[in-house]
Amino acid sequence: MALKDEIARRRTFAIISHPDAGKTTLTEKLLLFGGAIHVAGAVKSNKIKKTATSDWMEIEKQRGISVATSVMGFNYGDYKINILDTPGHQDFAEDTYRTLTAVDSVIIVVDVAKGVEQQTRKLMEVCRMRNTPVIIFVNKLDREGRDPFDILDELESELKIKVRPLSWPINIGAKFKGVYNIFEHSLDLFTPDKQRVSERVEIESVDDPRIDENVGEVDAAKLREDLELIEGVYPEFDVEEYLEGRVAPVFFGSALNTFGVKELLDCFVQIAPAPRATNAEEREIKPDEEGFSGFVFKIHANMDPNHRSCIAFVKVCSGKFERNAPYRHIRSGKTMKFAAPTAFMAQKKNIVDEAYPGDIVGIPDTGNFKIGDTLTSGETLHFKGLPSFSPEMFKYIENSDPMKAKQLDKGIQQLMDEGVAQLFVNQFNGRKIIGTVGQLQFEVIQYRLLHEYGAQCRWEPISLYKACWIESDDPEALAAFKKRKFQFMAVDREGRDVFLADSNYVLQMAQNDFPKIRFHFTSEF
Repeated sequence: MALKDEIARRRTFAIISHPDAGKTTLTEKLLLFGGAIHVAGAVKSNKIKKTATSDWMEIEKQRGISVATSVMGFNYGDYKINILDTPGHQDFAEDTYRTLTAVDSVIIVVDVAKGVEQQTRKLMEVCRMRNTPVIIFVNKLDREGRDPFDILDELESELKIKVRPLSWPINIGAKFKGVYNIFEHSLDLFTPDKQRVSERVEIESVDDPRIDENVGEVDAAKLREDLELIEGVYPEFDVEEYLEGRVAPVFFGSALNTFGVKELLDCFVQIAPAPRATNAEEREIKPDEEGFSGFVFKIHANMDPNHRSCIAFVKVCSGKFERNAPYRHIRSGKTMKFAAPTAFMAQKKNIVDEAYPGDIVGIPDTGNFKIGDTLTSGETLHFKGLPSFSPEMFKYIENSDPMKAKQLDKGIQQLMDEGVAQLFVNQFNGRKIIGTVGQLQFEVIQYRLLHEYGAQCRWEPISLYKACWIESDDPEALAAFKKRKFQFMAVDREGRDVFLADSNYVLQMAQNDFPKIRFHFTSEF
């Protein structure tokens, strides 16, 4: 198959939402339709060893939440689909932001009872910045929730995007009878079953008497009224507007009961974009170019706890990636060959001989890679838009077991490579400080250090407001600043100077007193 055909059949997307909206459940059901898994298991059920395929870290199974983005690829009909299931919890937002740089479109999951929540708004802003096309799946219709029209209004006002329903629910909660598929003109009847797909009635149009036979005259009349209102209020669905990120199609269903998911998937593969051009600092890179290029958007330590291995996730942007071919690592200038590149199904992985734009390839990492690194066939390119944010929470990390100092150091290095948190070394007392975006990350780091590296750490409090990277064109001004703020100076893992301000007032005063110093709040400058 030619490169262009391979690109055209790829669909790479992320599923994002607020915690508990049903994101991981939806991912599983999509995999079920792709034949990638044969039984869907609740995240916490220990009876089936094949529990939630995308939540495979021990801590995820215990808590029933996703704490790391997982990557899954499968074939559906003629299409090759790559799903990235992201953490919804805001403490892991940075992982999610980075993942959004590696996808061509997004599915947002919204809980019908709770509506749009704060985290969903934030993620939508990131999509808007990049003009990423968005489809919305309103989930949990088998539970009591809000009126579908109210939900549509809220989606428009909160997410600041026009919406267009492509399916419509018949009742909700205990009386929920099914969904009318506007996109394909068919009726899907609801039978609560977590494993089996519900039955579909093919109909000619919305006036078909078979609707009355299946859902009753009252509900059929209400459905026709609603559909008339939709046609009157919402403009005809325009695929171009969706691809430009201006309108979001909306589907209704219940992921837990495998309901409404196939309609979403069938429509998605038809309208979602194939891999698109990517911007590098030097130029725009088109997917169908001959030369290979790709970037590392994520690094994961210990995908297999039996082997202390790190894997770098590379998004292929152009050309064809081939196993054992020589590629240039731009940051180091070295030429590398990869004997065992892998494709993923959560933590199950297979060695691949080739990959195309849109695919995510796992490359074993022995400490060569950092997030944002570029690999190419030879051309010098730098992909942009993979920042590390300034952390908002800080703690000293101390070793609880002096016999395991080596394991602790290795564990901290590998977990920091993942971009989960940031490590600073205080210049004043030489102590290590971990900075994170959220409280839950400290628990995850402590848990993973113990269970994956056999190292025990303890946290000690430190009162800090913000960490910011500093630089200046005037070496004397920089030296004077570092001398005066000696107690608050640290270095990050790259050896860059970081100022640790203990309050907003101190930070503002420093900015006023030292006009020649530039203060940065992301590490990308």
